[in-house]
Amino acid sequence: MSLSFVRQDITKMTVDAIVNAANTGLQEGSGVCGAVFTAAGPAEMTKACQKLAPIHTGEAVITPGFDLPAKFVIHTAGPVYQADNPTESERLLRSAYTKSLQLAVDNNCASIAFPLISSGIFGYPKAQALSVATSAIRNFLNTHELEVYLVVFDKKAFVLSEAMLSEVQSYIDENYVEHHTASKRRLLNVEEKALRDAAIDYECGNVRMEDFIKKTEAPQAKKIKPTKIKPQLIMANEALPPKGAGLFEPDEPFNAYLLKLIAGLGKKDSDVYNKANLDRKLFSKIRTGKHYMPSKRTVLALAIGMELSLEETEKLLKRAGFAFSPSLKFDLIVKYFIEHKKYDIYEINECLFKFDQPLLGLND
Repeated sequence: MSLSFVRQDITKMTVDAIVNAANTGLQEGSGVCGAVFTAAGPAEMTKACQKLAPIHTGEAVITPGFDLPAKFVIHTAGPVYQADNPTESERLLRSAYTKSLQLAVDNNCASIAFPLISSGIFGYPKAQALSVATSAIRNFLNTHELEVYLVVFDKKAFVLSEAMLSEVQSYIDENYVEHHTASKRRLLNVEEKALRDAAIDYECGNVRMEDFIKKTEAPQAKKIKPTKIKPQLIMANEALPPKGAGLFEPDEPFNAYLLKLIAGLGKKDSDVYNKANLDRKLFSKIRTGKHYMPSKRTVLALAIGMELSLEETEKLLKRAGFAFSPSLKFDLIVKYFIEHKKYDIYEINECLFKFDQPLLGLND
């Protein structure tokens, strides 16, 4: 299971099914609906929809994708937002997502892409629409295996608390500046010492200026007589060293360390990869692949899934040949959440999306 936020034309997504934000008459409309009909082939899609129309708000039906990259189109009618009855609006919107997801599973889909239903001309406030969407999808993924994409173009839909955004931004600024200031200070100290030592020697008459210049010139490299090296063949069945082997203890592969960590925390594998927003197949590859090295994003997702401390996370990263970098905004954002013991990966991903950073987990 996984939930990913993307900025992309939904009609061009290569998934098993895309969702059309339809009207109850399943007629070609504007916005996402019009784009889906146009890309699929208006005549064929209209004919298919006429056989299924009308539908009730909150319901979903499925048609072929026709000319779309997606195999299917799931048409669902989201609610027109009722400011005087937000509870009913939420119930219907939640139903639209849940019934679409169930249709995808019933038709053996492994992946599905949603627009932000009802957030256009139907007037559902974007932030609230996003909150309902992520909640409904997460609840469904607790009991189903499915790769879900939520197409969101407007970053304003991610209404994280202003206090949190301010804290994250301050954390990035402080740590990033601190790192570079410290590096600059160390460099200046070295330069000052070299100049001071040179000045003392010169004043004491220990060296002439031309000698000092010679002393500070880069030494000439000695000519080394080339030696013949007997070529060695690497047999096809020989294992190549894993990525990050320089930081890796050879007697315990990454997967062995990970499994011991999970067992020591008293957690189940499924608890970890679900909380980490990782696909079960990817976790299985990590579990069984002695020399398989996951990406940095996957390692950090696992750390979030296990709710590791910062020190434990750094050790896990080191096992895979990685480390936090104070010059990467992505690293600093994740580090902020770990330091503050905030382990909701969807909240972290919303923050990463807000800052235009790659997301944690998924299937990378």
